[in-house]
Amino acid sequence: MYIEDILAFFFSPTIWLFILVFVVLRYSIKFVPHNRTYIIERFGKFKGVQEAGLNFLIPFIDSVSADRSLKEQAVDVPSQSAITKDNISLTVDGVLYFRVLDPYKATYGVDDYVFAVTQLAQTTMRSELGKMELDKTFEERDLLNTNIVAAINQASSAWGVQVLRYEIKDIVPPQSVMQAMEAQMKAERVKRAQILESEGDRQSAINRAEGEKASVVLAAEAEKDEQVLRAEGEAKALVAVADAQAKALVMVGEAADTPAGQKAVQLELATKAIHAKEMIAKESSLILLPDGASDAASVVAQAMAIIQKISNSPPDPASVSKPPSATESYVPPDAPGPWGK
Repeated sequence: MYIEDILAFFFSPTIWLFILVFVVLRYSIKFVPHNRTYIIERFGKFKGVQEAGLNFLIPFIDSVSADRSLKEQAVDVPSQSAITKDNISLTVDGVLYFRVLDPYKATYGVDDYVFAVTQLAQTTMRSELGKMELDKTFEERDLLNTNIVAAINQASSAWGVQVLRYEIKDIVPPQSVMQAMEAQMKAERVKRAQILESEGDRQSAINRAEGEKASVVLAAEAEKDEQVLRAEGEAKALVAVADAQAKALVMVGEAADTPAGQKAVQLELATKAIHAKEMIAKESSLILLPDGASDAASVVAQAMAIIQKISNSPPDPASVSKPPSATESYVPPDAPGPWGK
């Protein structure tokens, strides 16, 4: 009873129709995700490329042979050994960024495009490092990355793959080279420090010399100004003294032009003559006197004659007719007598 029911259900047209519909829906309708493509083959031969969206296949005739992503992919390039132009062995690794441009070429142009691009990146990196010296590999890393990308794109165009960029992660030289580079770096820093110190000393010496020069110049200018001021002061003093002397001479001349002034001049001259002889007597133990007893009187007479000649006025007979003798005593001008008023 139960077996007959099971066989009847199994051979029921409804069941077979359901199975047929399921298979058709399962294998004939394809939903392709965004940024992906399906490579379709019909009886093992390339049929076409299905883009993102709803697509239909013929069950058991069409099949999806490859699923390709159109997104940018990042692949780690394993570390490898490379020799530079100056025969230094380096260990280098990097990261490769690429994307599929042509799914057909990426499927039928190469067996495994990821493996092929990775190996091409390694060989190209070794080739480019062999063209550069050790110092250049550290200084020109951007140029090295650009050259590797250009070389890979030239070779991978037949695979439908475009390499966007290549980045070197680590460049590890041998330990001996590392020690030499550290010593060189230390020596370079010591050199820079010495250069900076010497430049500082040089600038300090220049500043000190300029300061001393400015100080000397200022001192010379100050001395010059002081001498100019002193000379001007002395000149003004000389002018003032000369002016005072001139005024005094004028006053003396005006006073000496009178009879009383003439007598005062005679008295002054006689007094100075007597004082001179007195000083001579004090300085020497032996004194020689002139023959004339009226030597002082003759000196006074001669001086008065010179004064009268200079002033172009006739001498006063009363004042020069009788010069005072050496035996006469001193009489003040205002006292009564022959020398008074």
